[in-house]
Amino acid sequence: MHDIKFIRENPAAFDAGLARRGMGVISPSVLQLDQRRRAAQTVFQEMQARRNEVSKQIGQVKKQGGDAQALMDEVALLKERIAGAEAEEKAAADEIDRLLMSVPNLPAEDVPEGKDETANVELRRVGLPRSFEFQPLEHDAIGEKLGMMDFGAAAKLSGARFVVLKGLLARLERALGAFMLDLHTGEFGYAEVNPPFLVRDEALYGTGQLPKFGEDLFRANTGHWLIPTAEVPLTNLVNGDILDEAALPLRFTAETQCFRSEAGAAGKDTRGMIRQHQFRKVELVGIAHPDRSDEEHERMTACAEEVLKRLGLPYRVIVLCTGDMGFSARKTYDIEVWLPGQNTYREISSCSNCGDFQARRMNARYRTAGEKGTRFVHTLNGSGLAVGRTLIAVLENYQQADGSVVLPDALRPYMGGISVISAHV
Repeated sequence: MHDIKFIRENPAAFDAGLARRGMGVISPSVLQLDQRRRAAQTVFQEMQARRNEVSKQIGQVKKQGGDAQALMDEVALLKERIAGAEAEEKAAADEIDRLLMSVPNLPAEDVPEGKDETANVELRRVGLPRSFEFQPLEHDAIGEKLGMMDFGAAAKLSGARFVVLKGLLARLERALGAFMLDLHTGEFGYAEVNPPFLVRDEALYGTGQLPKFGEDLFRANTGHWLIPTAEVPLTNLVNGDILDEAALPLRFTAETQCFRSEAGAAGKDTRGMIRQHQFRKVELVGIAHPDRSDEEHERMTACAEEVLKRLGLPYRVIVLCTGDMGFSARKTYDIEVWLPGQNTYREISSCSNCGDFQARRMNARYRTAGEKGTRFVHTLNGSGLAVGRTLIAVLENYQQADGSVVLPDALRPYMGGISVISAHV
């Protein structure tokens, strides 16, 4: 959500920020509604003051034994006008909310401008892709040859974009999630949370998935929604709260199943585990002081990168351009892991600073000790990492000519000391 005061005082800057995201001018519509709301508010206040004044006069007239009927009639009329002004103010305020709820966050000044992913800017590469003495396979071919990745069984159960992992690949997925959680909680100070996978409308409004992106979600017949990412429940832990400044930053992490309809992904990544309706992800969420959210953003990205470093997986970091950022983000770093089977880098984490955009939708604030006023916190979120895609990266980068997969040292304690996955194990 956007600050109406900022729009009122900086309409050109607001529209310029949206123009960078490919949107047209909307400040005149917002300000017209705002003027209507404020005019109704003024009428309400004036009528309220007049009613209080007349009510006092009625008491005085009656005390003196006079006829107060005319004054009483005026109070009745004022009451109707007050109710009308109140309704008009609420209607205008609701219209402003409906309009702004579908308007994306403004990009930070240092975000590169561009229409799509072709304008993203690479910041760094870490690790050298392995040289293979054989033609590396893609993960689905590796998994099926091992007999531990079954798309046919998943299709029989659930249809397309699902997978059944078996044996050591099922254990590997579990091991990856545990490894990531231990790293983020034990070394990076994130508090582990086990949140609900079903949330109400308000939670999705708070983080920006609703109202605009409902088609990307799965809804239960109870009225709940399946979470598209643990960002939703973790960020909403502070919904409506006023935090002590000294408590910031708050850092949460969770490994959850995530559910996405992939409504706009027809024809994309139809093979394998890259783009599925259900997948596991370790999420990182930060609740930060506004003056330190940029610093927290860099820290969160480094935490996600460390997972790949510990696993020995080559990757690169890019900053997304204005046309490729998510709805709620003001700045986003994508981490892309090298997949030799595809001979390309693929996204494995997206770390975003949302500024106060989500906090305004959730009314999440903090108070400085000794001060009466409050300020909105800044929220951040990132994958630390997408577990399924990390499994893919391990399979492709550590595959051997005989079809087996060597496990990175960091994962072996989580695999009971197993160092190699093969079809014979």
